[in-house]
Amino acid sequence: MSSSLSHRDTIFVEDGVVLEQRAYPSNQFVLRLHAPKCASKAEPGSFAHLTCDPAVPMRRPLSIMRASAEEGWVEFLYKIVGDGLRHLSERREGDTLSMMGPIGQPFRANKHKRSTVLIGGGVGIPPMVFLAEWLKNDSHPWQPIVFMGSEIPFPFRSRPSTIMVPGIPDGVIGCMPLLDEWGIPSRLASGSGDPGCYDGFVTDLAHEWMRSLDDKALAEVEIFACGPTPMLRATARLARDMDVPCQVSLEEFMACAVGGCAGCVVEVRTPDGPAMKRVCVDGPVFDATTVF
Repeated sequence: MSSSLSHRDTIFVEDGVVLEQRAYPSNQFVLRLHAPKCASKAEPGSFAHLTCDPAVPMRRPLSIMRASAEEGWVEFLYKIVGDGLRHLSERREGDTLSMMGPIGQPFRANKHKRSTVLIGGGVGIPPMVFLAEWLKNDSHPWQPIVFMGSEIPFPFRSRPSTIMVPGIPDGVIGCMPLLDEWGIPSRLASGSGDPGCYDGFVTDLAHEWMRSLDDKALAEVEIFACGPTPMLRATARLARDMDVPCQVSLEEFMACAVGGCAGCVVEVRTPDGPAMKRVCVDGPVFDATTVF
């Protein structure tokens, strides 16, 4: 099989069984499915293509937020946008839905850059949670810090962090509790004036922290990001200004999600010149310098 088709050996079609569906403010949901084949191969940055309801013919791509190969489950965070995800939000424990996954090229952390800066915006938060957990469980001594931004309430109840982080603006102490329990520092940015959150863009919060680093510490930094395109552009600009490597996970509309329809192509810079790449299987993760 040619390398361009090698992804087909690791994308599984299986019936996922709903284990849990939790609702959060602003029509956000966390869905956990029993899908052992997908869970066995899922990596941070990969996604699955889900059938939302028999009445909705088109599948929907959702980033994987967590996965347990041992217990055979995968978890997704999504926000209702349109009828498809509204139908998905109505699925209950024990329901079965068809899914394909895991799909896509994952994030690849460079072991020569131990200080991993994870930036997630809105529904771009899930891959950052997955990557943070992967870094925590890996044998390499990674030093992750996670910055999350949202224009709507976060899909968790934030609390003051127990992990102090030098260089963070005074009063910015809100965190994602799950990450705090894992021993991973996190900080939140919101334009809603939420207590403990940075008042502004999440990329500005990351910039303020990175500016506090000396040259030696900055040389250890690598950025990973997922979120809306304007946030990714700002992240790529931040990485360029600070002269640090950066990987971004792109969001595009997808039809087949397995590379057949070419409906999600983006222009990517390559050594041989511009090329059109499919976000679904050539990405969704790309080097930020090649797409922005």
